[in-house]
Parts: sequence; C-alpha cells; structure tokens
Amino acid sequence: MKINKRAFLQKARKHKFKLSFVFVTFVVWLFCLPKPLFKDPTATVVESKEGVMIGARIANDGQWRFPKMDSIPNRFEQCILHFEDEYFYTHPGFNPISMGKALWQNLTEEGRRGGSTITQQVIRLARKNKKRSYGEKLIEVFMATRLEAGFSKNEILNYYASYAPFGGNVVGLETASWRYFGIPSHQLSWGQSAALAVLPNAPSLIFPGKNEAIFKNKRDRLLLKLFENEVIDETTYELAIEEPLPSKPYPLPEIAPHFTEKIRSEHEGKRIISTLDVTLQKKVNQLVKEHHYILQQNEINNLAVLVLDVNTKEVLAYVGNAPSNSENDPFVDVITKPRSTGSILKPFLYASALDSGELLPDMIVADIPTVINGYSPENFDNQFYGAVPASVALSRSLNVPAVRLLREYGLDRFYKRLNKLHFSSINKPANHYGLSLILGGAESSLWEITNAYAGMASTLNFFNESSSEYRKAEFQNPKFIKDKELNFGEIVFNPPVFNAGSIYKTFEAMQEVNRPQGEENWSFFNDSQPIAWKTGTSFGFKDAWAVGVTPKYAIGVWVGNADGEGRPGLTGVQAAAPVLFDVLNVLPNSNWFKTPYDDLVEVEICPQSGHLASVYCDAKKKEWIPKDGIKTTACHYHKQVFVDASENFQVNSSCYALSEMKQKNWFTLPPVMEYYYAPKHPEYKTPPPFQWNCLQEGEQKIEFIFPKRNEAIVLPKNFDETINEVVFTLAHRIPDSTVYWYLDEQFIGTTHTFHELALKPKPGNYMLTAVDEEGNEIKQPISITLASL
Repeated sequence: MKINKRAFLQKARKHKFKLSFVFVTFVVWLFCLPKPLFKDPTATVVESKEGVMIGARIANDGQWRFPKMDSIPNRFEQCILHFEDEYFYTHPGFNPISMGKALWQNLTEEGRRGGSTITQQVIRLARKNKKRSYGEKLIEVFMATRLEAGFSKNEILNYYASYAPFGGNVVGLETASWRYFGIPSHQLSWGQSAALAVLPNAPSLIFPGKNEAIFKNKRDRLLLKLFENEVIDETTYELAIEEPLPSKPYPLPEIAPHFTEKIRSEHEGKRIISTLDVTLQKKVNQLVKEHHYILQQNEINNLAVLVLDVNTKEVLAYVGNAPSNSENDPFVDVITKPRSTGSILKPFLYASALDSGELLPDMIVADIPTVINGYSPENFDNQFYGAVPASVALSRSLNVPAVRLLREYGLDRFYKRLNKLHFSSINKPANHYGLSLILGGAESSLWEITNAYAGMASTLNFFNESSSEYRKAEFQNPKFIKDKELNFGEIVFNPPVFNAGSIYKTFEAMQEVNRPQGEENWSFFNDSQPIAWKTGTSFGFKDAWAVGVTPKYAIGVWVGNADGEGRPGLTGVQAAAPVLFDVLNVLPNSNWFKTPYDDLVEVEICPQSGHLASVYCDAKKKEWIPKDGIKTTACHYHKQVFVDASENFQVNSSCYALSEMKQKNWFTLPPVMEYYYAPKHPEYKTPPPFQWNCLQEGEQKIEFIFPKRNEAIVLPKNFDETINEVVFTLAHRIPDSTVYWYLDEQFIGTTHTFHELALKPKPGNYMLTAVDEEGNEIKQPISITLASL
C-alpha cells in the first residue's frame, strides 16, 4: 500500500501543534496561581492563652483583615453554601449549569446575574476584583480548576471566609464577627451567621440606616432556605429571624493595649496566642484603674504592672501604663523603658555578699556618717543607727550600709554580677556609676527588674526540686508567646548567678515587714500571703518601685510620671507597694519557699553581732547560713573584760590583784558606731572605765564624727556675707570625759560629755587634733574652703 508522504507529514505537524498547545496550556494552568495566593497585609491579632482576643492592630493598608483562618464554624459554612454555592463539594471549581443559567438570563433579561462558585469568587478576590467581562470569567474558571486541584475544599472555604469583604474596611469572617457582633466567629448564632453570609454578595448593605429592609429580607430568605432544607428546625428558624441585624461596628477588645502594641512591633500581621491570663489581666487592669484615680490626685499620672510565672517565665499580666484621657503619656509602655532603679538593686548586692561568703544574714553592719571620695550617702530618714543587722538594713532599705557594703564587696565585682542578670540598660563602665549604682545611679526597666527577681525564685525552686542542681539559662528573658519553648540550658552544679542558700536567705530578709516610726503604710501589708518584696525610690521622687516574688509569681510595679516629673509622696512604700499587694491578693495563694538545706550549713551564731560565735559570746544560737559563710571571721565585737570586785572599773595586772579580778564577756562597738547605736538601744552598756592607776594599751576610745575622713569642709555664707560656723563633733567611749581640741598647734577649745565644738576657721589646710585627759589622741587632716557664689 502506497502512503502519501506529504499528507502524513502534514498530519504529523498538525498533531504536534495540538500536543504543543496542550502542553503549553497545561504548564500555564499548572503555574497560573500566584504564590502566595493573597499578598494583602493582615492585621495583628493577639489572643490570651485561653484563646480570647485581647487586642488587635489594623493592617498597613487600613483594612481590618485578620490573618487567614484555619477553619470556619459549621453554622457559617452551612449559611454560605446555601446562599452562594450549594454544589461546592461536588463541582470542579465551576458549575456549568449555574453559569449557563446566568448567561441566558444576562442575554434575555435586564440586569446581571452571577454564576460564580465560591472557588471562582476566591480567584476574583485574589485578582483584586478586576472588571467583570466574559474574558475575565474564563480566566476565573481556568484558575478555579487549578485551585481545586491544588487545595482541599476546606482550604478554599477558609480562603473565602478570610478574604471576603463584609462592608467598609472589614475583611474576613472573623473580623466581621468581632466588628459587628463583638464575639468570635465560633460563637455566632444562626441569625448572625446568616446575616454575615449575605454580606460579601452586597457589602454596602451593612451601612446603618440604609438598606436595612433589603438586608433583612436577604437574611430571612436564607434562613427560610435552611429551614426548608432541614438544616435548622422550626424553633431555631423562628428565633433566628427575630435576631437584630448588625449596625454600628463594635470596637475591638483592648484588654492589654501596650502588650498588643509590643506584639505588633515584633510580630506584625500575625495572629499570636500569648501567655497572658485574660482573667488575671482584667483584674489587674481594674486595680490599676482604681489606684491611678487616687494617684492622680497628687499629679502622679503613670503606672505599670508586670506579673510573671516564676517557673515557666510566662508573662501573665502586662499593664504598660495606666488608662488616662489626659495628655500624660498614657500610650508610653513604661514596662520596657529604663528608669532610675532607686534601691531596687539592693537585694542583688546582699545576695552577692552572702554567695561569696563575705556576709552572714544577720551580721551587723555600720550605719554611720560616711564619705567615700567625696560621696556622702544618707538614709531616707536622714538618721544613722550606728550598727544594724544586714538583713534589717536590707528590709529597711538603709542607704549608708548598702554603699559601705558595695565598697567592701567591690564595685566591679557587683557590676559583673548585674551583667549576668541581663540588665541591658546598665551598659556603661562600672566607674561611670560609682557607688551610687546601688542607690539609683543606674537605670533599668520594669521588664528586666521583675525578670531578675523571677530568675532568683526559679533558681531556688529548681534547686529544691532537682538533685540540688542549677540551670545555666535561668535568667533569660520572659516568654510571652504561648507556643514558644524556652531553653533553660544545661543542668550544672554551679549556680548561674547566686547559689540557692544566698537566695533563700535574701528572700527571708525581704519577707520581713519592718515598720519604721511614722510609717503607718506598712501596717496595710500584715495579713498578705508570704512574699519576698522590695521597694525603691529614685532621687527627686521621680520613680517608685515595688517588686515581689512568691514560689509561683513575680510581681513588678512602677509608679511615677513618664516625663520624669517628681512628686512629694512618690515613694515605693506609699505609691507602689499598695498596688503590689493588691495584685498579690488576686493571685492564687502559695506557700513559702522550701529551705535549700543542701546549700546551707548549721552553725552557732552570736545573736548580738550576727557573726559566727566566738569563745567570748555568752549567748549563742544555731542558725542555717550559706555554706561559704563559714569563711567569715568569728565575732570580734565581744571581748573579754576584767573588772574589779565592785564591777565599777576595768582593771588589769598593772593596778589590781589577779586573784580579785572578775572576768566578763562584753559586747562593745567602735566609738562612732556606739555613738549612734546606744541612744536607740537602752540595753546597750559601755564597758566601765579603767581604774585611774591602770595602764591601758591599744583601745580606741575617740573617733571623729565630723569631719569624716577625706571630707572637704565648705564654709557657707549668710545673706549678710558673714561666714557660718563649723561644728566639729566626735564620739568618746567614756561620755563624761574632757576633750581638748587643737587646730594645727593652736588650742581652740574644750568639750565635756557632749563633744561638739563650733569654730569659724579661715580657709586652708589644717591638722585637727583631739586629746582627752587620759592622753588618748586622734588626728585628722582637713581642708576648708569658702562656698562659691
């Protein structure tokens, strides 16, 4: 059989062209969908850990468009299918019968009817609602089939529910549910679901006061269809048609506005399930509102509260600022802003000294006039107590003992400890802050401070719950996104910052509620559940702090004015502590911290000095101290004293028979400490004086109070240009002694009992000398200058 070669080649070329066309068409179809399908910016949505919306921020294009939904409620699904596309689950992306009917109606009748499936409408939304035409319709059908091939029916429904317009700038079902009914979409009733289902077809119906009859008619017809198709029963239908239509949009929840803004800045356009406890957040909001109303009476306008879960490091409540209608910076998130720390860092210094074995919990520390390189700290009440237990100095927040302890411990050493606590705002060299670091010379945020206290508590908890071990990353930043996993680091035997024993003893000191005279405020906190807490007040009454921890929670409070204006009464005790304890009272009760016996050692302590008991301590008590505390020296404030038979005089072998001497153990302080300590402690007795004919060696009986060592004396002037007097003061172990004063070699006066001498010296450098009648002498160089105008 002879084959026509030419005809064969023509036929082959024809098939090749068809195959090429089919291949090209398939490739175009395969890649016709944009990736991603929708590139529209979305709103930032923040939910509590229970899934309750606590706030949202509008998308960058001004649309309320929530992030894509994962699923849609059954009620809305039934409504949208019966209204838009009953054959959604059976067609391949387009419905030929519906399209044919629509085409015939458009050709034979006035007006236009659409025959688009939900899949086609998703394509139209993705293509930004391009002008309708038959060509555009063909493109939609083409792309709809590709969408059906690449996505499940549920995914296509979710796209529709997420990007359909619902009137105005409301896009998506979840957004519409919140804007028009103030509830999440899964709580929509049948009437509400039906109302929203008809809106994407005619979004303009939603405008209040317009088209309400048309809107209601559309909704009711849909409800009737649902009833007739036995989707809902008669009772449900009758109740649904009586439901009101949506009108004016509801405002979205603003339960934690500053937290929502924090999420927006870090996770813009995302739906974030946070760690916030919505019930606790609302309670703290109310407490802040109540306290803010009171504080405003004193022109204190800003207030922030942070609550953390100690063990998980989750943020449970976050109030970045108090609500306010005034122009007092209510939108400033104070939680993250550095502020002067006041005394809030003192527990870290106390714990550091305990941890290193240089301090015992109740060891007495000096509280006397102090000058260090020209810096002279003062206590809040402008008093000196001579000697106080370190724990009492901490709980009373005494400044002078804190500065002296910082000098002894070492500024650089303490600065390095703070670095381990992740205080990012304390970023200048240690010498920039100096010793004022411990009194508010540095700045930190409520976020960092509260986290540091929480880290101490979690360190102690883990030590007690594990085999006396630690985690390296105990002080990492708090967690505020629910699904984020924190890595606390490897388990080690060495503490990350402070050992468990020092933390426990620090918390014990912080638990004590000491009430200085006149501080009635402290009495409000007597009946609260156990908590280790500390207050702080910055210089100039600009910042008031109160931070506390229990085994479960860490609470941080800051009160002040965001613009830095100071106010009388703006102190940690008066302004911040009441908020702290009100927040504590709405938290579940928790017990006190467990004792970390594996990191403590039981020793004999001298109760009067807080030192390890020496052989001269008559009274002794057993106490648990951090292990390294055994390196401290035994009590040197108790010494052996020999007295005569009457016990009225001290004696020694130079003046008294050994057989008649009595031996006593005596608690005695250095002269300056004694000068301030004795008037506040009537039980304190100075040793009796030596008998007149006894030789004495080595005992310090005199000490200058003013001027202090290395202190420059500035002579102030009165308004009439006359120079004020300088009052030299000293402490003498024997009060009724007579003291002779000299400036250089010139005698300037005598004092008896009360050793204060007023003088008007000329400016210059001198040697100040004081000698008592027994020949005991002290000298000190002084520098005197005139005050500059």
